[in-house]
Amino acid sequence: MVLVPVTVTDRNGKSIEGLRAENFNVFEGQTPRRIVSFTAEDAPCSVGLVLDISGSMRGTLGTAKGVAQSFFQTVNPEDEFLLLTVSTEPVAVSGFTTDARELEKRIERTGPGGMTALIDTVYLGLNRMRKAGQPRRALLILSDGMDNYSRYSKGELMRVALEADVQIYTIIVGDGSGGGLSGTIPFRPSLASKPIDRAREHQGPRLLEELADKTGGLHFHVRGGAEAQEAAIKIGRALRNQYVIGYLPPSSGATGKWRRVRVKSNVPNANVYARNGYYLP
Repeated sequence: MVLVPVTVTDRNGKSIEGLRAENFNVFEGQTPRRIVSFTAEDAPCSVGLVLDISGSMRGTLGTAKGVAQSFFQTVNPEDEFLLLTVSTEPVAVSGFTTDARELEKRIERTGPGGMTALIDTVYLGLNRMRKAGQPRRALLILSDGMDNYSRYSKGELMRVALEADVQIYTIIVGDGSGGGLSGTIPFRPSLASKPIDRAREHQGPRLLEELADKTGGLHFHVRGGAEAQEAAIKIGRALRNQYVIGYLPPSSGATGKWRRVRVKSNVPNANVYARNGYYLP
């Protein structure tokens, strides 16, 4: 059976609750598939939190910390968490733990500095999610989207993300230029941006958006405390109010082949978020 976690929101990003199987249609490729299982319950989650503490976050790290604190207020007591930080090297600050308060303390003690190996840290986080204890798994990335020190490529990361069966949620903090909320701290020490920097300014946030879109998560751009808190609460509620749709795939197909999945809803003005495919085992 193929299991597809689904989040449904209204135009304002608020989760829509109380839907049933008949409110959904599932397609693999162009072929509709019959829904054979449907659940809608607040099941415990395993969540990996990726916090960017690199130098480009100097002006926005406080906002990112506020996002984490707001998110932890929405959790289920049975949830477990993994904390990773982004800097010159990816660091797994903790293994999986249910002690959210202890992680909050560790986050509060962090300070900005170093280069930005964002892709490498997300890559590490996805690999660590294989050891998660809960079947419902998600990765929450708090970053401005900049990357100037990763060894892995975007393509390598995207392949792992699509294979991992982990929903990725991203909150892009600041203006995405590595310059903080006010844009006064440059990505590089030089006063004038170089062409490669300007390209990265656009590529980073786009990568985070794409990771969320293709894995069925949500993504938000925030510039201040109120927006950040609202985004954290919406993501927390989305995790708490998910639908899980199950269907039987075609009996034949080449091993390792990408199978495209689409989920639609007949609810007016609803936005549906679900992973857009899987690799046939």
